[in-house]
Amino acid sequence: MKSGTARVSAVVAAAALALAACTGGSVSSQSTSAGGSSVSGGGKPGGTITLLIGQPENPQDLVLTKQDLAKFTQQTGVQVKLNVINNDNLRTILQTQLRSGSGPDVFGYDTGPGFAGVLAKAGLLYDLTQAYQERKWPIYDWAKQRVTFDGKVVGIPDQVEEVGVFYNKTIFDKNGLKPPQNVSDLESAAEKLKAAGVTPFTFSDKEGWEAGHQLSIVLSSAVGESGMKEFLDGKKPWNSPEVVSAIDLFFQQFKDKAYLPKSSNAITYDNANALFYQQKAAMNPTGTWLVSDIKDAAKFDVGFFPFPAPDGPGIFSGGLGGGTFVSAKTKNPQGALAYLDYILTKEHGQWQAEQHNSIPAFPIETQNLKVTPLFRQILADTSKIAESGQSGQFGYNIDVLTSDAFNKAMWDGLQSVLAGQMSPRQVADSLEAAAKKSASGA
Repeated sequence: MKSGTARVSAVVAAAALALAACTGGSVSSQSTSAGGSSVSGGGKPGGTITLLIGQPENPQDLVLTKQDLAKFTQQTGVQVKLNVINNDNLRTILQTQLRSGSGPDVFGYDTGPGFAGVLAKAGLLYDLTQAYQERKWPIYDWAKQRVTFDGKVVGIPDQVEEVGVFYNKTIFDKNGLKPPQNVSDLESAAEKLKAAGVTPFTFSDKEGWEAGHQLSIVLSSAVGESGMKEFLDGKKPWNSPEVVSAIDLFFQQFKDKAYLPKSSNAITYDNANALFYQQKAAMNPTGTWLVSDIKDAAKFDVGFFPFPAPDGPGIFSGGLGGGTFVSAKTKNPQGALAYLDYILTKEHGQWQAEQHNSIPAFPIETQNLKVTPLFRQILADTSKIAESGQSGQFGYNIDVLTSDAFNKAMWDGLQSVLAGQMSPRQVADSLEAAAKKSASGA
């Protein structure tokens, strides 16, 4: 799922299909209703809940979401009013509504300290700690920790994902290229593609969060999972040489060598994807939330590899996408909990994987899933995260685990490097300053 202010949960069990940095869309609503049945915890919940999600990138996903909500209503008797909001406006609108008491009962949102953590600190999220204990929801322990703040579990993690590099296999084959095994291989491939008249990378940064993902994959491969933990845990400063080098490599050198589109800061995420689909760019660095869109839009075979390390093939950045949360002021907590029960069944998880190419944050049977070869590869890779809780084979998506202030410094700073207004070192210094400020609680 995409992360950042412009992004929400990629698949909130189908309903929160808004992967955090998506396309725009107008506000709309729809209600679904039907018969009823009991839910865990006793009794028929009944009534109505309001579900708020960001606009899905693929219109078909919204159709599937509405169908899924109708099924939920049929099984539980809980009616659902679905509100869909442009992702660029979601954060502001959601916080305003929650603080005024007029917000949704259930909503999709990012899980990190700068997102759900802010809402939890303000007392705006329903405490699900007891519900987890009573209902025995099967969320992986490591994923559960990502939605725990001050000892309270406040959300349902929605999906496990990777961030890496999608590539056009046809263009690679035509130019005699294979997935790079180190940074030198990647640069050689980029030079060959540029000589053939193909932009090596599509890349956008108009929304800002995209650069945070890109820094995540470059830095994760360079320092490994343990190195990333040192930065995230405050044991190593963000202005270390490795961070400066990672920023310099992609945002300075790759820009100067014309490996990226001109004026990436003026390109939206959707338009960057379009350059890839139109085969004007050979590689697209982004996350596995895009798989469903690739299935529909790419008329060529697509592969996926980690951004390479200086001396090796690199590792994927991995972890959680967004989450599903309940408002502390919900007027129908039983209905909201019934919805969470529904999206956490194994059957729903399998449906989520097949229909949305999204991997739930709880165990499901994958052997007989009907999925594309690309998603099967991704499914195998990301399952390693889920099974081991990131055992050295995956890096981290930075903005999911850092504060709002840190993310702003990162997004603004990397845009400034692309614009020639700041140096990689200056940005790294600003990241360290923001990290220290966040750590001190200032």
